[in-house]
Amino acid sequence: MPGLLIKNVPLQLARKLKASAVLHHRSMTREALSILEEGLAQNERRLHWSEPVKGPFPITNAFINRAKRQGRA
Repeated sequence: MPGLLIKNVPLQLARKLKASAVLHHRSMTREALSILEEGLAQNERRLHWSEPVKGPFPITNAFINRAKRQGRA
């Protein structure tokens, strides 16, 4: 398993991580991994496209091109 070394962690951040680890009964390493996993999972959820909006008529390329031409008149 690959390792990760984080250098120059600000003291306040290290204290917050330690407090969070104590609260969750984990080591600081396990707490940091948990926080990373949670944050990355949230990013993955944001990347998924939602379902397209269904309107009263389909929006086709022809419709878009007509709208562009009308806007230039």
